Amino acid sequence: MISSILITLTIGFIVINLYYFFTRQSYKKSTFNAPMFYQLFFNMIGITIGFACIYYLLSLNNVILKIGSPDGNPANETFANLLYFSGVTLLSVGYGDYTPVGSAKFFALIEAGIGILLPTAYFIKAMSNNNNQSNDNNQST
Repeated sequence: MISSILITLTIGFIVINLYYFFTRQSYKKSTFNAPMFYQLFFNMIGITIGFACIYYLLSLNNVILKIGSPDGNPANETFANLLYFSGVTLLSVGYGDYTPVGSAKFFALIEAGIGILLPTAYFIKAMSNNNNQSNDNNQST
């Protein structure tokens, strides 16, 4: 009963925040750089596939993933599972269903760092481009 009330209040809070965001329309003042977005998107896909290949090659010699449960059995290291693990790691989701072991820990750490730093760098570049355009527009008027 209480959980239903809290869920309803939480959904209401989310809806109010979304309504406030769209009625303020401050997002319309920003510019969307489609080529930069596509470049980031395809870079992230390429990095995900690249790290999945690294994990696959590592798995040919040793167990690199264990199931994230108390018994810690080795995971089924198919390319699809390694691609999933790579995507979850790069996007910093980290569900905990797979845990890297051995040399895969190092690569998972590097991939997670790239997953944080790459979008940040694109965001900073987009903001820099947006500020430069604003300054150019202000100076020309």
